[in-house]
Amino acid sequence: MAISGNPKKMAQDIAGGYLSLSPPVLKKYTPADLKVILNNLALVQREIRQAQVPLDDVPLVKAKNTQLSRLNQAGMVLRSYCKKQRIPI
Repeated sequence: MAISGNPKKMAQDIAGGYLSLSPPVLKKYTPADLKVILNNLALVQREIRQAQVPLDDVPLVKAKNTQLSRLNQAGMVLRSYCKKQRIPI
């Protein structure tokens, strides 16, 4: 099944906590789609890392770290799924 909508928006939704990746969710995507999703996860992760937040604003720092954590976890789930299914990415 092709990715419905914008893959970058999908990665932003994962960072925001509105969507999570799991093996049953990943099962419906083709290997090319999985590669696109992984690339967009990395792209959004770079954008979030580039954002400068004041260190004295604790809630903002926490929100940024939470988004990075969600993206990192989604990337690990995706890579693990591809490795288990022997899908080259």
